[in-house]
Amino acid sequence: MHLDELINAGLSENEAKVYLAALELGETSVYRLAKKSGVKRTTTYLAVETLKEKGLMSAYQSNSVTVCYAENPKKLTLVLEEKKKALDKIMPELLAFNNLIDKKPKIKYFEGRDSYKEVFMDILKYSNSETLITFNENFWNFDDFFVSYFIPKRKEKKIWARALFHDNAVFRDLKKREQELFLQCKLVPGDKFKVGIEMIIYGNNKVGFVSYEEEMAIIIESQKIHDTQKSFFETIWGLLPESRV
Repeated sequence: MHLDELINAGLSENEAKVYLAALELGETSVYRLAKKSGVKRTTTYLAVETLKEKGLMSAYQSNSVTVCYAENPKKLTLVLEEKKKALDKIMPELLAFNNLIDKKPKIKYFEGRDSYKEVFMDILKYSNSETLITFNENFWNFDDFFVSYFIPKRKEKKIWARALFHDNAVFRDLKKREQELFLQCKLVPGDKFKVGIEMIIYGNNKVGFVSYEEEMAIIIESQKIHDTQKSFFETIWGLLPESRV
């Protein structure tokens, strides 16, 4: 029987060392157990007590000396079975807690000049999907990351995009490149549609927010937030006519 196997069975390292020493020595004193196991005597006393509680060791007094001895190793099986029964008993409650955690939004926050790449690299994980973008008019001029990497990869992975742009000369010109950029655009008229950040709805349950000026990005993984933002996007999209340039 090896130390690692006893540890894997649920004993602490000190308990395992003391138990192995007790198996080898038979009936013995705590002093000899400590010497044989290499565990400090005070720690050996504690290990003996916890092993007694687990039913793996017994002790009795003889002439004012505590005599210890290891119980049959087969009792380890009983210990594990008792642990399993205890775990099975509380499993429904543990699963209920886990379900609550799963329902909470998972949020990842990124800072720095290139933080926006975290969102767009995550989008590329979802091949054969659609991405919905509310475009930030302050960042209309694609940098090399988009031109040389992201857009070619997005096209390669067949990730279609639909985008809402503020209706102005810059975006009317950009709309002419729809086929090249593998996207469909609609232009939103009026001065009220001013988007200072970029919002990307993607995957099955993710929403990304990018603020280029503040050099930060957020990825939220939440079915409710994803579906709500998608509903807003689809409502605006449905109200707009097909843009012509």
